[in-house]
Amino acid sequence: MPDATQHIVTVEQAGTLDGLFRERVARTPTAVAYRDYNQQHGNWRDYTWEQIDHQVARWQAALQRDGLKAGDRVAVMLRNSPEWVIFDQAALGLGLVVVPLYTQDRPDNVAYIVNDAGCKLLLLGTNEQWATFRDVRDQLGALVRILLVEPLAGTADDSRLQSIEQWLPDQGEATRHVQRGSDELATIVYTSGTTGRPKGVMLSHHNILSNAYAGLQRLTVGMDDLFLSFLPLSHTLERTTGYYLAIMSGATVAFSRSVAQLAEDLQSQRPTLLISVPRIYERIWGAIRAKLDEGPPLRKKLFLAAVDVGYARFEHAQGRGPWKLSFLLWPILNALVAGKVMARLGGRMKAAISGGAALAPDISRVFIGLGLPVLQGYGLTETSPIACANSPGDNLPASVGVAVHGVQVKIGENNALLIKGPNVMMGYWNNEEATRAMIQPDGWLNSGDTARIDEQGHVFITGRLKEIIVMSNGEKLPPVDMENAILRDPLFEQVMLLGEAKPYLSLIAVLHAEHWKKLAADNGWKADTPATLHDAAVEKLITSRVGAQLKDFPGYAQVRRVSLSLEPWSVENGLLTPTLKLKRPKVMEKFNAEIDAMYAGH
Repeated sequence: MPDATQHIVTVEQAGTLDGLFRERVARTPTAVAYRDYNQQHGNWRDYTWEQIDHQVARWQAALQRDGLKAGDRVAVMLRNSPEWVIFDQAALGLGLVVVPLYTQDRPDNVAYIVNDAGCKLLLLGTNEQWATFRDVRDQLGALVRILLVEPLAGTADDSRLQSIEQWLPDQGEATRHVQRGSDELATIVYTSGTTGRPKGVMLSHHNILSNAYAGLQRLTVGMDDLFLSFLPLSHTLERTTGYYLAIMSGATVAFSRSVAQLAEDLQSQRPTLLISVPRIYERIWGAIRAKLDEGPPLRKKLFLAAVDVGYARFEHAQGRGPWKLSFLLWPILNALVAGKVMARLGGRMKAAISGGAALAPDISRVFIGLGLPVLQGYGLTETSPIACANSPGDNLPASVGVAVHGVQVKIGENNALLIKGPNVMMGYWNNEEATRAMIQPDGWLNSGDTARIDEQGHVFITGRLKEIIVMSNGEKLPPVDMENAILRDPLFEQVMLLGEAKPYLSLIAVLHAEHWKKLAADNGWKADTPATLHDAAVEKLITSRVGAQLKDFPGYAQVRRVSLSLEPWSVENGLLTPTLKLKRPKVMEKFNAEIDAMYAGH
C-alpha cells in the first residue's frame, strides 16, 4: 500500500523555503501550482510549477542586474497573485530577505517599515497604489528600485520607478539557490502595532518550514486539494499554511479576486480548503441570520434543527456525545438545509481553518452543524505562526486545540501561555529590548495571552494579559470576550468596551447601517438624522440589547452608557491595523469627547 504522505516534501529535503520550491518543481513540474483570474481576458488561468520556475529565473536575473546581494531586504506590497509567489521565490533563492506589506496599509506606516528594515526594493501592484505614496516619497530614500506590476501610466515620475514588463529580461538562466543554512533569516514580518509602531519579527527558513510541516500533521493535505487564497499573503497564517504548506504538499492554490467576489469564487473554483480570520465566518453567519429573520418561521425552524442535529452528529463522531434518534432525520435536513449551504461554499469543502483571533463557539457550532469542519488554531507572527491547532479527528471548538508537532506549551505566571519550539522567532529586527521582553533566556516565548490547558492538552485562551479592564471597584473584565458577545447582535458592526479605572462600563459602537434603518423605522425614529443616535430613548434601547448579549457574564459586567456612530473603523482612518485588529488607543483618542461625556460627573 503506498505511503499517504509520500507526496510531502519534508523539512530536511527542503532545507530552505526556496529549496522547498525547487524540490516541488523537480517532483511535479507539470502539475497545476496556481490559478489566477485574468482581468484582460475574463477567465481563470492555470500555471504549472515548471512555468512558475521559469518566471522565477527571469526575476532573479533582473534582481541581480540591480546589484542586490544576499542579505539585502526587499519589500512586496501586492494582492495575492502568482507575481507575489514569483517575487518571493526569486528573492529567497538569491538569499534576499523578504518584507511583506499589507496592500491596505497607510503610506506613512509603509515608509516607516521600509526605512526600519532598510529595504532596497519595493514591489507594488498599480499606478493608483504608487500615487498614494505622493506625500511620503521623500521618506523612501533607501530604495534603489520601485516596481509596478501593471504598465506605467505616462512617464515615470521617479527615476527608480519601472513596470515589471520594462524591468524583466525576456529569459532567465537556471533558477539560482544560494547555499546557506536553514537557520538564516528568510523574512521580516512587521506586526500590526495595535499600541504603537510595528516591530519586525525575524523568521528563519527553519522557523517557517518546521511550522508548515507541523500543520500537515494536524490536517492531511494532498495534491488533489485546492486552496482558495484570499487572506493576504502578508498575513503569516496565510503565508505559512496557504502558500508554503501548499508547496510542501503539492496542493493547488487559486487566488480569489477579492473579498467582495469571494462568494462567486467559492462557487466557480470549488475549493477543498479555506483559511480565514473569524470576521469572514461572522459575516457569512450574519447574512444567513438576516435572511432567516426576514423569511417564514418554518424556514428558520428547519435551519436551527439542521444545526442542532448536525452538531449532535459531530459530537457523536468525536466520541463526546451519544447516538440520538434525531440522527435519522439528517438525510432530510441535509437535503433541505445543510447541503444547500455547503453548495454555496462550492460543495467540496473538507475543512475551514480559522485563526488570527478567537472565533465565537456559537458561530463555529453553526458551520460544523451544517457539515463544514471549522478547525480553530492559535499562534502569533512570532511563532511562524501556528502554536496550537485542532484537527478533524480531535476538534474541540471551544479550544484552540493542542500544541502542534515539535511545539511545547505551558502556563506561566499570571496564567500566561508560554510557547517553545522550532517555530519561535529569531527575535525582533533591531530591537533587542523587545526581544528580551518577549523571549525568556530558556527559550520560552510569552504569548501575552492568558490560558488554561486541560488534561488532554487542549488549550483554552481566556484573555489578554494587557487587555483586561480593571474597574475602579477592583473588578476585572475581559473586553475582547465581551465585545465578541455583543457582536452576536447583527445591529452592531464594531464595538469597543471601556471602563479602566471607571465606576461602570461604557461602549463605543458602530451600528450596521441597514439594521439601524430597520430599527429606527420600527420605532418611528429618523435614521438619517445624526442627532437621533444621541437620543435618550435610542441609548436606552441599545443599552438593553447590549445587556441581552452579556447575560452570561458576571452581574457587575453591565454597560450603562453607549456612544453610537455609523462610520466604520478602518485601516484608512487609522483605527484598525492592516490585520483588522482594533487600535484601542486611537479609538479612544478619536472619541475622547464622547468618552468624557459618558463619564461626566464620575
